[in-house]
Amino acid sequence: MRKPRVLITGALYHVVAKTNRGEFILNSDEVKDLFMSVLELAHEKYDFKIKHFCIMSNHVHLLIKPGLDTSLSDLMRYVLSVFAGRFNRMFGLKGHVWYDRFKSIIIQSFNQLINTFNYISNNPVKAGLCLDARKYFYCGLYELKRKRFRVMEPPDEWMKLVL
Repeated sequence: MRKPRVLITGALYHVVAKTNRGEFILNSDEVKDLFMSVLELAHEKYDFKIKHFCIMSNHVHLLIKPGLDTSLSDLMRYVLSVFAGRFNRMFGLKGHVWYDRFKSIIIQSFNQLINTFNYISNNPVKAGLCLDARKYFYCGLYELKRKRFRVMEPPDEWMKLVL
């Protein structure tokens, strides 16, 4: 029996969703753009703020804060299922796209927030996808540096400390 997810109204979460079998299905720009468009679509249905994100080849990171009346579970179920359906249609596939449930960690301190922000930022560098995460198109640092907020919120004051 799986442990119940801990949810706190108004909390900020580090969410990680991994692809089934760790396959690199998110490798192409076309598929990453699809995921971004689903996040944009989710904004029409749910109240939430993305503070940071990174779309890797086989997983995604979101630093996300659901609105007071928005369930993180409902929001992520929508994002992941809509993406899965569109991905499968795009490639004529059937079956699971995501491995298990998404993981979520509640950010409980400023230090944890900074460490999580940096961890998400460094993911594409560690994976060898780029030398500078500010140049990785599917990372929140790219949007922050260019003041181009497709799926993210404009930066909070604390972000200026890490930028």
